Amino acid sequence: MNVKTIMVIGAGQMGSGIAQVCAMANYKVYLHDLKEEFVQKGMESISRQLARQVEKGKMAADERKAVLERLHPSTDIQNAADADLVIEAVIENMDVKTQVFKMLDEMAPEHAILASNTSSLPITEIAAVTNRPERVIGMHFMNPVPVMKLVEIIRGLQTSDGVYQLIEEVTKQVGKVPVEVNDFPGFISNRILMPMINEAIFALYEGVAEPEAIDEIMKLGMNHPMGPLTLADFIGLDTCLYIMETLQEGFGDDKYRPCPLLRKYVKAGWLGKKSGKGFYTYN
Repeated sequence: MNVKTIMVIGAGQMGSGIAQVCAMANYKVYLHDLKEEFVQKGMESISRQLARQVEKGKMAADERKAVLERLHPSTDIQNAADADLVIEAVIENMDVKTQVFKMLDEMAPEHAILASNTSSLPITEIAAVTNRPERVIGMHFMNPVPVMKLVEIIRGLQTSDGVYQLIEEVTKQVGKVPVEVNDFPGFISNRILMPMINEAIFALYEGVAEPEAIDEIMKLGMNHPMGPLTLADFIGLDTCLYIMETLQEGFGDDKYRPCPLLRKYVKAGWLGKKSGKGFYTYN
């Protein structure tokens, strides 16, 4: 089977980034969301990203035009009938994702592979709501998608070897590096990253240091490009909390207990950069 058409479900930051790199790799791409305004916002984001590449001399104007022509806005889930691969990039919530996969299982052709960009949720559980669990897989892209090279590829319990190999090939085709991971809560990236961020929040909560000091120590002392509190703001504190809860529930271990300060900020609506305030204030 050859993948020629890819449908991306969710036109937010992650979904639009995935759609962009797929279109740049010569795939026909549907960028889908519930509302026209969400899709247009995603398309505009891609257009701006590509325009910057042209300005920097990294892409020709004709190439930008060709990439945009391969992108097709969608608000009709039935466009999945045209897809060889569907990549879901909606909110990190199991109920929402399983509803999406139930619909895709009905709409997508029998040969189509259904992939989830989940950052922590079990692929086996997502696959179980479909009639094609052997054709369901995890493709966890990193943010920002056009820049970051890694894609964690997560096998569900029933994911076939052939599907894994094909997704590995597609990942390389879109210019990313595939790394195979088994289906455990948080996989590898977030199982290591999120407890570090959570511990940084505990350090702030306990008054060990101010946010700027915590971030500076990790940047200068550990050579991290971004401090953990800044990174949490960029990821979204609600997402950080959800992943910590998934880890705690999945492993039943108190070492994954979310910091009370993280819960407090999320309840206050301080979600980080997207809300204008988190551990830092954004204009």
